[in-house]
Amino acid sequence: MATSTPSYQKYAIKRRNPDPKNSALLVIDMQNYFSSIAAPILPALKNTIHLCRTTEIPVLFTRHAHRSPADYGMLAEWWNNDLILDGTTESELMQELGRRSTETVVQKSTYSGFQGTDLEAILKERGIEEVIITGVMTNLCCETTARDAFGRGFRVFFSTDATATATKELHEASLMNLAYGFAYLVDCESLSKGFGLEEEET
Repeated sequence: MATSTPSYQKYAIKRRNPDPKNSALLVIDMQNYFSSIAAPILPALKNTIHLCRTTEIPVLFTRHAHRSPADYGMLAEWWNNDLILDGTTESELMQELGRRSTETVVQKSTYSGFQGTDLEAILKERGIEEVIITGVMTNLCCETTARDAFGRGFRVFFSTDATATATKELHEASLMNLAYGFAYLVDCESLSKGFGLEEEET
């Protein structure tokens, strides 16, 4: 599924534009495993990536996969062992995104892109103070990463049209929660205007 752009206006409480000088785009778990959920947001996500590359905002990807039962944690119990296993086609990033070889991929095995990874160190080393969250799933890995980023002192921007999950209700519930206490809501149009660019289709 994918929700329409008005959700940005509908739930936003505070408004602010990311600062390209100290922002990074996080593309969360856009992997083959999630292709059916991710497909509807591909145009908006590709446009968001394009906008960020145009303004020289670094683009980082997370990739969720499990290598052994030692890193399953509670996910195995919760999802009845339906996990993304490392080395499978399902675990690979969707080729449609066109990730560049110079763009970092952070390997993770739980909902947050920060827990048990070097994501925070990578961002701080680059002088990043703000993150723009995109990808899947809105209410799981995207929301958890957004909340974790906020708790670690990063200013968080959360895309309404370049994130997706299983249902519209879950998607919009996350937007309401995040807008209330954790993140500035954005979409392709607001990012384009904030960056001083014309919105482009890619």
